[in-house]
Amino acid sequence: MASMQPYSIGVDLGGTNLRAAAIDLEGKVLCKLAGHTNLREGRDAVIHDIVTNIRALRDQFGQAELTGVGVAVPGFIELEKGYIVGSNNLPQFDEFPLRDDISQKLGKPVILENDANAAAMGEKWLGAGRDVRDLVLLTLGTGIGGGIIVNGRILHGYVGMAGELGHMTVIPDGNPCGCGNAGCLEKHASATAIAAMARLLQLGENLKSVEVFEIAQGEGENAARAKRIFESMGTALGIAIGNLVNIFNAPLYLLSGGPLPAWDLFAPAMFREVEKRSFTYRNSKTRIEKATLGNEAGLFGAAYLPFQEAGH
Repeated sequence: MASMQPYSIGVDLGGTNLRAAAIDLEGKVLCKLAGHTNLREGRDAVIHDIVTNIRALRDQFGQAELTGVGVAVPGFIELEKGYIVGSNNLPQFDEFPLRDDISQKLGKPVILENDANAAAMGEKWLGAGRDVRDLVLLTLGTGIGGGIIVNGRILHGYVGMAGELGHMTVIPDGNPCGCGNAGCLEKHASATAIAAMARLLQLGENLKSVEVFEIAQGEGENAARAKRIFESMGTALGIAIGNLVNIFNAPLYLLSGGPLPAWDLFAPAMFREVEKRSFTYRNSKTRIEKATLGNEAGLFGAAYLPFQEAGH
């Protein structure tokens, strides 16, 4: 059943899940396919799954109406080459020409984009950022990703690695990070950082951020310790966002990811820091809010990129 109207296909390739969707110009999901990322079977198996999903959607909604394909992936991307470089979640794809490989198999141009950038674009198109031209998104997960939208477009920087907000230094001599720096935001405010702090404070091994949040809602010594974790996280986020407000003067800063349910525990410390550190924040109507699309944001953003490229 061809759709007779332009549509685009967005793919969100994560370390765990692989999703693809056909989405029309209004942002309506025509069809969505979801499954697991078969990393154990190797890179070729994953690419086969991606291409199979895209073909299935294309066959259903028509080749002529397909504007293009956008693929969101974790990690640093060299935009010119269409390579992923240094993705912890997808090591098999390091230095591999993923964009061109998929494009050749499909005979259609493919846009490769960092997952946090795609999520920022999704929020701009259909989420919390619909009413603004500029926004900054922080994705709080295993690490912390970031996406910066300036004048309705993703800010890429000169090789495509702009927006790595998780690697801003927030504590000069803080925890060491895999990137080679110490005191990165993601070492002090990600879901992983929350779990690490919980372990240090002897609240339990391998707790998820949501479980730490549950402890914080209780009574007694453990609840007090758990609350301190979220205050520490809020402080780190506030330092980072204060800097971002000073640099970009965007009207909207968004947070997404697993730790969001604990907003009421970390936000007071976060707002306090931003207030203290940013003259612009104190003197403007800058908003810091929760993103609204959850884990669908990257899928929507990936699908929007071909529309943007085509000038829709």
